[in-house]
Amino acid sequence: MALNSVVILLVILLAGFSVKDYACFLVNSEQIMGQDLVDMLNGFLWKVGLLAFVIAGLFHYFTVRRIVGPIKKMSIAASEIREGNIPQRIETKTSGELEKLVQNFNAMSEKLFTIQEQREEMLRDIAHELRSPLTNINGYLEALENEVIEGDPKLFGSLLEESQRITRIVELITEMNYWNNGSYFSEKKFHPLNISDILAEVITAFRLKLDNEFSEVDVHIEQAVLLGNKDGLMQVLSNILQNTLDYNTGQHLEIKGTVKDNIYTISFTHRGQFINPGKKERIFERFYRLEESRTTKAEGAGLGLAIAKSIVTAHHGKIGVDSDGTCHTFWIELPLEKAVSKEV
Repeated sequence: MALNSVVILLVILLAGFSVKDYACFLVNSEQIMGQDLVDMLNGFLWKVGLLAFVIAGLFHYFTVRRIVGPIKKMSIAASEIREGNIPQRIETKTSGELEKLVQNFNAMSEKLFTIQEQREEMLRDIAHELRSPLTNINGYLEALENEVIEGDPKLFGSLLEESQRITRIVELITEMNYWNNGSYFSEKKFHPLNISDILAEVITAFRLKLDNEFSEVDVHIEQAVLLGNKDGLMQVLSNILQNTLDYNTGQHLEIKGTVKDNIYTISFTHRGQFINPGKKERIFERFYRLEESRTTKAEGAGLGLAIAKSIVTAHHGKIGVDSDGTCHTFWIELPLEKAVSKEV
């Protein structure tokens, strides 16, 4: 709008001053008066008007071209997204609102395909996790059907174990999706909770395992109250402690619960199996395991920390890990004022 206003002003000034100066020239220097002056001014005005029109037209052409160019690129990219293809990142030299629009479009397209890749990876992981128990079950059933082997309590117990493994994997996935899609707002009740008591309760439940695994366990817990779901928070703490036990290589564990700036921070520090500092956030992804080649039971399906992240996010908190490779500190930050916008 500012540029258009400037162009219009320049056209008016160009035409006005040109006609004025030309009229003064004809009257003072050429001594032209009357109808001849009018005819010459009309002709000059047409020429000046045509010149101003060409100048304004060229200005608008290049201005609109600069605006329409990125929009055409975004339209082509949107068509590619609709077809399921990954568009190239749109580069533009524009500024202002158009630049923000292009940046947001690039971020949106990148996010869409990141989600798509994560979904495809999740489906591959689910198929991988379920393939082994299903193969075992099918093999046993085919052998029974062909009378290659005879059924006995030990065999049926093995089949039951594989079936329960599949059930646990499905339940874990269901639980994680449950927290991710916001269903907890309508079903999970959030109440004022003493988070320090919950942390102490979980530690007590794990005390025997912790004493067997560690020679020294230091616990420092400050009192605090927040709004949350007790079962969900206990599951988060249990998942992290179980993960600590599964991958521990040291003898010392430090557990802290501290309050600072209206945030309650829970941390678990120990020495464990190597974590690449550049990939440390991946341990909170679905089905990710430090030992990717190992065969696991359902308890080790790589969903515990992913579920913990979903629950903490539902409480408007954060979860992460600080690591130098072998010394790890898992931390959880939960707001004390409120964990959710409202209790349903």
